[in-house]
Amino acid sequence: MSNIKNLKIISIPKISDPEGRGNLSFVEKNIIPFKIKRVYYLYDVPSDGSRGGHAHKKLNQFLIALSGSFDVIVDDGSSKKTFTLNKPNKGLFIPNGIWREMENFSAGAICLVLASDYFDESDYFRDYKRFIQFKHI
Repeated sequence: MSNIKNLKIISIPKISDPEGRGNLSFVEKNIIPFKIKRVYYLYDVPSDGSRGGHAHKKLNQFLIALSGSFDVIVDDGSSKKTFTLNKPNKGLFIPNGIWREMENFSAGAICLVLASDYFDESDYFRDYKRFIQFKHI
């Protein structure tokens, strides 16, 4: 069963242009610990808004702040930790069985999410009490 210790910030390769024209980063199969089956992104989230508020039974995710910043509060049912994502060459690996909430979005923040599987509503815990019951079985 996943816990906070299974989460990690992973560096994404960054190639800087020697002529000062910007940077390029990429994600390939050896960067994150799962095969990507779905990609989506969050944007235009109000600064006082929040996203997430759920956990997955099987799905793994990798979150990247493509622009701006936001906090990811993770909870394994016993402990909590906050990660601030604010660099497009760093991402947060969240394995299954971890509750997550996202808040404190800066203006213009864009969160890219790489997921290990296709959308399946039955994979979600959307009720925190049910999540805690599952974790303590």
